[in-house]
Amino acid sequence: MTSKSMDAILAPNGAGRSSAVVAIRACSMRFSVLTLLILAALPARADEPAKGAAYWGAPSADGGRCCATLAEVRNNIDRIDRELVRLMAERQQYVGEAGRFKKDPASVGDPARVDAIIARVRADAAAQRLDPTVAETTFRAMIAAFETFERAEWGKRQAAPAK
Repeated sequence: MTSKSMDAILAPNGAGRSSAVVAIRACSMRFSVLTLLILAALPARADEPAKGAAYWGAPSADGGRCCATLAEVRNNIDRIDRELVRLMAERQQYVGEAGRFKKDPASVGDPARVDAIIARVRADAAAQRLDPTVAETTFRAMIAAFETFERAEWGKRQAAPAK
């Protein structure tokens, strides 16, 4: 309920705010502050290291050898992320090279090639027991980012004097 609607209900003649409106607002403010204090005191679950056993299931990653703790899970995710970044850096080198074969930045995007890549990625994902939608979404975002990079790289190389 807004303060204007409270005023209309409790002071319909428009003669100003009634003491009831002021009291309701003060009570509402105290409740809001109390709620914020309680919420601030609660632990931030996502940042808090897991203590004790998992809430459900048994280890299933790496043939059931991982993971006994949330820290172990996160260490493995961080290791994989480092490898993904290394592979993306390698991919970027080839994306930069692709620009040498394109006559202008408008020829960077190739929807037919993107469709072929996505079809292959979805099939590869299913074979690796990765959700194909996760793979497709990730690859579409990566392809879009690399197309932006390739256009910028094309422009830089055209502006630079030939060697």
